[in-house]
Amino acid sequence: MSRGRSIAKEALAAWFASRGWKPFAFQREVWKAIAQGESGMLHATTGAGKTYAMWLGALMAFTALSRTSRAQPAIKTIAHPGAQKAPPAQALTVLWITPMRALAADTLRALQQALEVLNAVKDEEGAPVFAAWSAGARSGDTASAERSAQNQRLPTVLVTTPESLSLLLARADAKEVLGGLRMVVVDEWHELLGNKRGVQVQLALARLKSWTPTLVTSCTALPPEGAAAPAGRQSRTRGPGLTGKSSVPRVNQTPLVIWGMSATLGNLDEAMATLLGCGNGTLVQGQVPKKLVIDSLLPGRAERFPWGGHLGLTMLPQVIDEIAGSSTTLVFTNTRSQSEIWYQALLEAKPEWAGLIALHHGSLDREVREWVEAGLKKGELRAVVCTSSLDLGVDFLPVERVLQIGSPKGVALLLQRAGRSGHAPGRPSRITLVPTHSLEIVEGAAARAAIAAGHIEARSSPEQPLDVLVQHLVTVGMGGGFLPEALYEEVRSTAAYAGLSRENWEWCLSFVRQGGPSLSAYPDYRRAVPDEEGVWRVPDARLARRHRMNIGTIVSDASMSVQYLGGGRIGSVEESFAARLRPGDCFLFGGRLLELVRIHDMTAWVRRATGKRPIVPRWNGGRMPLSTTLADAVVHQLALAGEGRYDTPELQCVRPLLDIQQQWSALPTPQTLLAEQLKTREGWHLFLYPFAGRHVHLGLANLIAWRAAQQAPRTFSIA
Repeated sequence: MSRGRSIAKEALAAWFASRGWKPFAFQREVWKAIAQGESGMLHATTGAGKTYAMWLGALMAFTALSRTSRAQPAIKTIAHPGAQKAPPAQALTVLWITPMRALAADTLRALQQALEVLNAVKDEEGAPVFAAWSAGARSGDTASAERSAQNQRLPTVLVTTPESLSLLLARADAKEVLGGLRMVVVDEWHELLGNKRGVQVQLALARLKSWTPTLVTSCTALPPEGAAAPAGRQSRTRGPGLTGKSSVPRVNQTPLVIWGMSATLGNLDEAMATLLGCGNGTLVQGQVPKKLVIDSLLPGRAERFPWGGHLGLTMLPQVIDEIAGSSTTLVFTNTRSQSEIWYQALLEAKPEWAGLIALHHGSLDREVREWVEAGLKKGELRAVVCTSSLDLGVDFLPVERVLQIGSPKGVALLLQRAGRSGHAPGRPSRITLVPTHSLEIVEGAAARAAIAAGHIEARSSPEQPLDVLVQHLVTVGMGGGFLPEALYEEVRSTAAYAGLSRENWEWCLSFVRQGGPSLSAYPDYRRAVPDEEGVWRVPDARLARRHRMNIGTIVSDASMSVQYLGGGRIGSVEESFAARLRPGDCFLFGGRLLELVRIHDMTAWVRRATGKRPIVPRWNGGRMPLSTTLADAVVHQLALAGEGRYDTPELQCVRPLLDIQQQWSALPTPQTLLAEQLKTREGWHLFLYPFAGRHVHLGLANLIAWRAAQQAPRTFSIA
């Protein structure tokens, strides 16, 4: 071991000991793998210390001595980091990718705690032993002044999001700025793996790997689904290369160290292979024993409980009792509009809690969100009503309870949100499901059973999304340009594009060059063109600026800023909602009743209002589909009820309703599709219950309607 690594290990071991900590076996496993230059995947229990496993491994592996000495310097003291002027920062060494802005800010705080200790290590002469590291974050929340400073020099470790990383790749000096990277960490990989944001990360990693020294190797495909996993130790599994159906015969493997982290993945080998693209990886599993309590807040009588709806306000008294009995509680809702309604309902029911409860969702202004997060950290808030803006990896130690309003719609999401409570080794996590209608009572029992059986949703990468690839071509064209043949091989080294055909590649090149045949006459669609040397670049500065403003794969309506007259910004609402408002209309936003004064320059100017009936903003994405895994678990619970087995509190509560269903019709089972028909004065109605989630149901409904319409002209209404 080099002198730098030895001293780093000693310093960090002393820091662990000073806090009464002992490293877990999986943390030591990760540290050893990183020191040996290995890439891989860490799958560990929520709150077990995944962040420190990665970060301390990077510090021990990549910290360089600030000066040489004949004898190994001894650690004299750990001084306050402000006691002496820090030496100049090292170049960008570690890139930490997170899927959310709140998680980026929280991760940065965690990294800085260990970094301050390392930067304060002195030798016998009182001089810094290590060249100082610096840490920073770059996301949509980063202030313009900090962003400007980062444009001059990036910190040693940069915490960022996929979209901000793509913006960095679009810099003309991207290779010079990012070419010295030694390690990339992708946090909460499960959140990115199954969508186009994950594909965006795959392409970015392939670009970063192409800028480091390479070794030629071969790449093999994953075994077919259902085949035995590669042999290896339980905590260290040498994984295969690509997840696609085809494989690239020979590709470049680079020494860039890449690690993914997750606590809720069901297909670990595929997830790791998708992240790494090609080459072997080390799978480390750190399942630290942790008590997890999942229960349901049940209504008094299921017969009088709503059969439909999604707000759940009939459970408000029980929710208030649960919040009052805990020091700090997170109340998760599935939509932003639902969070606004619940926050206002809690304040109206308990006005003395004003200042002790808060609201947090992605449309609120950054300063508001940061204030809420700081209050949670300090334990100053009794409860926070929030959405998915807080369900990933954020470390709030004071949180004791999590309440989930409505169905979480997925097993992994339920586990993720449960982990926000007791977020530390040895502390129990507890999540209580608050049903909003009768069927969600059954979903509570189903989710608990699925977790007990270890059934977690598998996530697979989208295959060859050409829209993401086209966007990446323009990004790379701005970031120094590209040669088509070299970039083609680079793109095919990713799992998403392993089978990319020449035909599709040429179509993408044609699209970025002239917009395709139908748009070739419009100059705005000529984004990237080859220069005299054959390097494709983006020559139009105006189109380059437009591309930077639209980088990313998150699709949403145009938003409009909400701001007080003569005051600060509150957040943003969708333009489609604001367009329906007239001056004098009131709406609920940020937990406040606001009156619209005027709309000007994409800003809704408002003032406080009282006593008027508000409108609640609606955001897209409110209809969350039930995952197949949870849907299967629900059908299994209904089958148990059909057999007369009401073994859980949830099934016992809803038993009167299920008994009526069996008397009048039947209960679905895993082997039976329930179909019901009803004739009214409007005609015949057919009800099918596949229990496969909204996306599947909508597709089946359209297919059946289309086939029925082929026999005779008919009018259909699909709900």
